[in-house]
Amino acid sequence: MNEYVEYDWRLHQMQNERLCDVSRKRLTEGDRQRALDGLKEAVDSSLNLALRDKSRCQDDNFLRRFLYARKHDVQQSFELLVRYHQHRREHPELWAPADGGVLRALADGLPGVLTQRDRHGRCVLLMFASNWTPHACPLLSVFRALLLTLERTLTEIQNQANGFVIIVDWTEFTFKQSCSLQAKVLKMMIDCLQDCMPVRFKSIHFIGQPWYVETALAVIKPYLRAKTRERIMLHGNNLSTLHDSLPLDILPAELGGEGPSYNSELWLQEFCRCENIDPKPVPVVATAAPVDNDLPAAKLDKAYKQKDSSNFSFHGNEKSAKSELLRDKD
Repeated sequence: MNEYVEYDWRLHQMQNERLCDVSRKRLTEGDRQRALDGLKEAVDSSLNLALRDKSRCQDDNFLRRFLYARKHDVQQSFELLVRYHQHRREHPELWAPADGGVLRALADGLPGVLTQRDRHGRCVLLMFASNWTPHACPLLSVFRALLLTLERTLTEIQNQANGFVIIVDWTEFTFKQSCSLQAKVLKMMIDCLQDCMPVRFKSIHFIGQPWYVETALAVIKPYLRAKTRERIMLHGNNLSTLHDSLPLDILPAELGGEGPSYNSELWLQEFCRCENIDPKPVPVVATAAPVDNDLPAAKLDKAYKQKDSSNFSFHGNEKSAKSELLRDKD
């Protein structure tokens, strides 16, 4: 989305450059208000079809999340706003109200939300991967649960400004479960979260990750921005390195923290209260797990099956599998 002919960005170029310079130091309330006014003007004058319904853009709190996500650069914030609305138009099924699959994912801690923030005021999200039951709760439902959770938590200005920390606990996540990580859904998740969501992920922590999760991560890393790649921290079974980043008093017992065991019902109840829906999960009809011929399921599976062979070359198989993904990515 490089062209927005209906809005002359040159009129605000100098102001945007000044705001960007100031944001690297400290934005004043006046700077934020000028950026908000500039974004409102861009929305009002836009003829882009993605913004034909501008009713939600009348909410200052809603617009601010895009400004915070792009450090109050008006042009970049506007482009993100357009991509966000375009994504919602192109994928209405992802943004539909929570159904049984979403509630099942939330009940399983996919994701969960800690009640306390870290020392930087950031909201901490949890993902307990081993709780995932692919045949009863498809990966798409987990993604929807994450999207709707982000939408709900982004209503708080503190989350817009300070961003999020994600902890993914892969402990006891099985190889069989990893075969249900459909590549098309993973790519959709990456594209949406990186390019369409007004959210700032300050750090992403993996703990207890098995070797096949690290292999899948190596395959999808080329699709991640450099800054995102730098913020992924692999802790393995060494929880002390996780504790160097996050205080013990906010972490649940499962993560070696001083708090009680994580209770996924707390966020489920809060989410349902805010969305005005019945927290009792709608029964999900169990179906056979879909067969996906994409990575990192079936194609990586051929490499994994050779792991016990005396002639097995892990890096060679990973490279071959990665080449297959890059060839089929379109």
